[in-house]
Amino acid sequence: MNDEASHPFRKAHEDIESARHTPATPQALSPSYRLAFADPDFLCRDELRPVRLQLELLKPEILMSEYGVKSTVVLFGGARIPEPSLRHTAQTATLAELSRYYDEAREFARLVTLRARQNDHREHVIVTGGGPGVMEAGNRGAAEAGGVSIGLNIVLPHEQAPNRYITPELSFNFHYFGIRKMHFLLRAKAVAVFPGGFGTFDELFETLTLIQTGRMERIPLLLFGRAFWERIVNWQALAEAGTIAPEDLELFRYVETAAEAIEAIDGWPGAGQRRAGIPGREPQPAVDGGRRDG
Repeated sequence: MNDEASHPFRKAHEDIESARHTPATPQALSPSYRLAFADPDFLCRDELRPVRLQLELLKPEILMSEYGVKSTVVLFGGARIPEPSLRHTAQTATLAELSRYYDEAREFARLVTLRARQNDHREHVIVTGGGPGVMEAGNRGAAEAGGVSIGLNIVLPHEQAPNRYITPELSFNFHYFGIRKMHFLLRAKAVAVFPGGFGTFDELFETLTLIQTGRMERIPLLLFGRAFWERIVNWQALAEAGTIAPEDLELFRYVETAAEAIEAIDGWPGAGQRRAGIPGREPQPAVDGGRRDG
């Protein structure tokens, strides 16, 4: 909540505006004279990294809270998966085949958002990485249901822009991957993971690790496309090798369709308690998804 107007001091914006009209003397033009909070060069110094990390954590947190978002349903998936009508543009035959998951992501987001409309879009709001492919499908499905959705973009070396289906007031951009991943999970009540590449795998395994280690409560974690995932990851071999426990294979479930995903979420252990707001036996969330970035 912005209560800046409630205090008697001059406002920061007022001083920024006044500083623009300072006479152009050598002293006033010196970088040292700039207001610290209005000086991009100063804010981008290495010593200010802790401040930038805090700002990236705070800005989306404050704006989502002001908007009224209390919980989310997360969609992860590949940026290169086209919608079915554009499957001819896919770079490989496999990507063309995977285009069916664009429609499943779109339908899943639509169904989730129809429920979110019943609580005025405060609970179970769709959130994606904000880009093309499966991410676009998620935001698109939410928009088609007449709802809102969140996009968490990140600045990349190549051209990057938020897809046109994100609710504009909930479209965010990040510099730090770690902080972005924290925002994916801070409000998450379910995670749906579609076929994808390195980014999707990073997000999936980060989520699995947090749940496996008890750093986050167990929430529905759904993998769309059993054939894809079992071809890419030999989960059973990990369990047989002892690098994960056999029960860790129960942390996620395979689904093929949006309808199956909704059914899996509703039938997940503790689902009734979560819907009623009653804490279950699972460890309470202590999200530290940015720990690797220091």
